[in-house]
Amino acid sequence: MYHQVVIIGAGPVGGRLATELASRGISTLMIEEHAEIGRPFQCAGLVNPPAMNMVNLHETILQDIDGAIIHSPSGIAVPVGQDGKTRTHVVCRKRFDQGVVAQAMSAGAHLWLLSKPIDATVTQNGVNLKIQREGETVDITCDLLVGADGAHSWTRRHFRLGRPKEMMIGFQADVSGLTGKSNWLEMYTGSEVAPGLFAWVIPSGNNTHRIGVWSRPQDLDGRSVEQCYDTLLSHPLWREKFADVKEIARYCGPVPCGVIQKPFKDRVMVIGDAAGMAKPTTGGGIGPGFRQVESIIEKLVKSIVSGRLSASDLATVCKPFKTFRKEQDRARALRDLLVSTPDDETLDSHFEMFNRPEVLDLINREGDIEHPVPLGMTLLRKVPAFRKLALKAGFKLLFA
Repeated sequence: MYHQVVIIGAGPVGGRLATELASRGISTLMIEEHAEIGRPFQCAGLVNPPAMNMVNLHETILQDIDGAIIHSPSGIAVPVGQDGKTRTHVVCRKRFDQGVVAQAMSAGAHLWLLSKPIDATVTQNGVNLKIQREGETVDITCDLLVGADGAHSWTRRHFRLGRPKEMMIGFQADVSGLTGKSNWLEMYTGSEVAPGLFAWVIPSGNNTHRIGVWSRPQDLDGRSVEQCYDTLLSHPLWREKFADVKEIARYCGPVPCGVIQKPFKDRVMVIGDAAGMAKPTTGGGIGPGFRQVESIIEKLVKSIVSGRLSASDLATVCKPFKTFRKEQDRARALRDLLVSTPDDETLDSHFEMFNRPEVLDLINREGDIEHPVPLGMTLLRKVPAFRKLALKAGFKLLFA
């Protein structure tokens, strides 16, 4: 059996690539190990407006989010956003993922469920794949193999393409019993509840919320993110808020950040979480993955049609990834400077500065919960108290 392109993984990024390829006449097969699209669900389910507009799946939106209230370790609250100006969307991931994959199939792509690769060999003429499908082994050949198979990508590991710079761990629960503004999410910082990063409470429609925590393994000091979640719910500052919470479901999963140096070899490449495309500041991967597909699709199709799929050819196709890697490095430096490295006392001092009227005005004029780096750079430039931090981090990295 032959297809020009085989994509391992039928999540939103794999589905988006399949749509773009199939709509241009490229024979495309998606391989998905699970029995249905959109399960298991392992993220906060936020999709930014540009990404949503690419796929026009607005019917999957559960709640629009206009802003975020960010809490310091001692409870100082800083609002970022403005009512009536949507910053991001909370989606039903099952319906969203299924919608993206349905678009790929409508464009002519094929889908195999309950299927996974068990071997792959690159030859001069193509890639020979062995797929385990519903208990049977099927041989497939293709011109190009694409791994869109997530944080623990089989494709990335099988072809030894390296690892993302960081691999965070996240935990989340769907809950009922919370009250608050339905169009604002909340974020919590501090070593007790989210060492190095933050916890979140996201309204998801119908009086439900998603409460989650993510952290870097080296910051957890032997704890689990689940224990951090329990600490958040029982914390003296917020336990009254969470007193009536009833859990509906729990999820846990890795968050890969940092585009790998060479996400390609002869006739093989990885995209999305498999390539480390998630944002170091929020962990979001759908928007970056869609941008990644958009940035390469025209050159990739030309390479497939012309049969130019060597590592050097794919290096040219993947050249935009260098820009994404640079953006991630700047975002990571800024995140480390303002959130990950400071102790709780220093974090509180940062929030005290954020809470000044002139700084709040600046934050709410330029702040964007989906794109925090421009705001952070503006704060470093315009707020005198933050300039010493910029010097500490190094202007060369932040302002390159």
